[in-house]
Amino acid sequence: MDENTAPARANPGHAVGRLAEAFTAALTHEDPRVREAAEKRADAWRLVVAGMADGTLDIGSSTPVRHLPPWVTLEIAPGGFATGRAVAGGRLRPHEEDLARRHGLPATRSALYAHHLTQDGLAELSALLDSGAYEIDVPEQAALLGVAWLVRAGDTAGALRLLAAVEPFADTLCFTPRPAPFHELPGHVVHRASAGEVRADLDRRTRRRSPAENRPLVQQEALAVWNPFADRVLAHWWQTREGDRVDGRRPEGWRARGADLLAEYARLAAEHTLCTKHRRPKENLAVMLAALREAVESDGPTARSRGLLQHAVDSVVRKRGLPGSPAHSALRTAQAAHAARPTHDVLAGLVSARLAGLPQDSGVPRIEEALAPATREEADGLRVPVGWPVPAPLRRIALRAAAAPLDDLVALGVVPSAEVMAELVPALTASAEATAAPDPALSRLVAAHHRAFSRRRSLMLLNLESQVRAGRLPWVQALRPHLSDTGPRREAVSRLIPELGASALTHFPGTVLPNPLVREFNAVSRSAGLDLPWLEELAADIFTGEFAPKFLRAAKAAAALVEGTAYARYYDIDCAGVLALEEAPPAGSADRTSPFALLCAERAGLRGAGVASSGTVIEQAQILTTHNLATLVGAGAAPAAGWADLAWRAHALAVAAVERLPLVGTPRGHVRSAAFSWRQAVFFLSLCPVPEQREAVARMEESLPARPRHTRERMAPVVAGLRRVVDGGPLVEGGGDGARRFLGWSEEQHWMLEIAPQALLPRTRRWG
Repeated sequence: MDENTAPARANPGHAVGRLAEAFTAALTHEDPRVREAAEKRADAWRLVVAGMADGTLDIGSSTPVRHLPPWVTLEIAPGGFATGRAVAGGRLRPHEEDLARRHGLPATRSALYAHHLTQDGLAELSALLDSGAYEIDVPEQAALLGVAWLVRAGDTAGALRLLAAVEPFADTLCFTPRPAPFHELPGHVVHRASAGEVRADLDRRTRRRSPAENRPLVQQEALAVWNPFADRVLAHWWQTREGDRVDGRRPEGWRARGADLLAEYARLAAEHTLCTKHRRPKENLAVMLAALREAVESDGPTARSRGLLQHAVDSVVRKRGLPGSPAHSALRTAQAAHAARPTHDVLAGLVSARLAGLPQDSGVPRIEEALAPATREEADGLRVPVGWPVPAPLRRIALRAAAAPLDDLVALGVVPSAEVMAELVPALTASAEATAAPDPALSRLVAAHHRAFSRRRSLMLLNLESQVRAGRLPWVQALRPHLSDTGPRREAVSRLIPELGASALTHFPGTVLPNPLVREFNAVSRSAGLDLPWLEELAADIFTGEFAPKFLRAAKAAAALVEGTAYARYYDIDCAGVLALEEAPPAGSADRTSPFALLCAERAGLRGAGVASSGTVIEQAQILTTHNLATLVGAGAAPAAGWADLAWRAHALAVAAVERLPLVGTPRGHVRSAAFSWRQAVFFLSLCPVPEQREAVARMEESLPARPRHTRERMAPVVAGLRRVVDGGPLVEGGGDGARRFLGWSEEQHWMLEIAPQALLPRTRRWG
């Protein structure tokens, strides 16, 4: 990039387009919940569009809001666009209103801020610090707790510096921590949701809204109430049968018993309103009741009613048999057993009641107790059979509150992806960070703040800018002198990298590390004093053609690891050339683009501009750096099952993605995902001894014939290319085996998408 080139700017058209999408959904979507969510998105995008238009927002900068310092937590619209609003701003939160009422204060943040700095206010904050009975929803809520700790630690100067930084925003930002019950879990234990959050989800299951949600109750009512009643009405009419016809002779008391049936129907219809089938005039029960009403209230059914009655009785008997017959009795016995099964809303209430007595702001260490079959006491109170199990859908909801080691949660299915894993890692890193504080109160504050800071959404950044780090926050800077940077903390933090890395590789071998997880690895590395080049995935639509210096550092570390391996031969990497690259262009060069960026563009064979062209360059950077894999290995991450196992599983994910290609509407993105998984498979295989590599490739080749034709035709050239490099040669595309190098991005139609004719795709799908 030329040094005189103007900085890249975000495209306002993107924000306008997203506003239009949200506005349309808010007006037209049939689901009211979707309309409500779309209205909130539209409100956020209105602010983005207006801020970009009047210049108050500098989208792409690490400080995009003109009047707010970098430490303020910003509201971020999808895609990393700042709206201009602070997350800690807006209306007073309920706990702030409660504090104002208790102390008779004006309902303003400035009044609350002033109260916190009084003797009574500092004493309250100090009590919260000691009890741990608080929660930090946004990082700003740690500021006054930090002031209280500094004051009692005797660091008055540090407290004053912190107050000077935050006081200009005393009337606009929430600095008050939220009181919450304290429930401490072991440092190695994490949970995806709290007991209270799971209970709220379960309770929604007990309040059905739509017809689809009510369907199980409708069916249960039909089987338990209306089918037995219809049998009694049929049996009553069957008493009048003469030969092949009903409504003939009427036994003594028949009309009185018919009147009783009509009265019973009126009562049942008033009490049981879910099933409405009996109200339809053409239904068999409705026809028999109409004829019965005419027979009871007059001399008998009309000729038309008798014809309808005859048809209804004949069809019911033909379909189910006579009431009391063996076939009919067996059917009704089975239906009664089905009707007696408790519905999900009842069982959801059962699980919710079990969770009600537990700490609501925390996970549940012994979740299996909440998922046990119904006990005798519960069965009596909820009309649930003793020993009735909790069904799988409700188990999945409740398991989100399970508090257990990360690997155990993966085994339970609570952590289905690397993205979800990234959500849980901050709790582990927070526990490690907290060991830096010798004082338990400060330790809890550090951990709570780390969890809150990890929830800050990332900004979209241009021109190689970096996200704001926790170290720039005034309260972190003020407390830093009181935290130890050696000993137990460094040891605890250092252990996290290989442990988390091994877990991510083992459970999700075909997935690139998601950006939130990369950011956690970055934070952990800095805390451990390790200068490791962790790389976030770049977006092709905002790529400016340049890479940050850490990309070259990562590429050199990768080159040193993969030199001479199958990975280097498969992707044709000149490792010596990478190791010799300079970070900056030669002095006096007219082109200020870094040598690494030039190498990536050259390897991509860049011919044009646009998103696809940027994607090919980014992919070459990922290949050269191994996109964090070499960094993980260098940090000590190693799977217990071995690298060959990871290679096979990553290969299987790539094949499965390719196999789904004819069934997806965006095949280009699907090809890219498959290529990413394949790249990881090649890397893992390169870490194995050569005999294991050859055995693994033979296994891949042997598995191909069992695949569908379109999968075989796509994957055979890919596996053939791997066979060549494992045998020690270079990958030269073409030849008798048709070997191909599998890359995900292409400026033109990808060769994989040219293999299968478009006729394989459904007519409603288009090439993406």
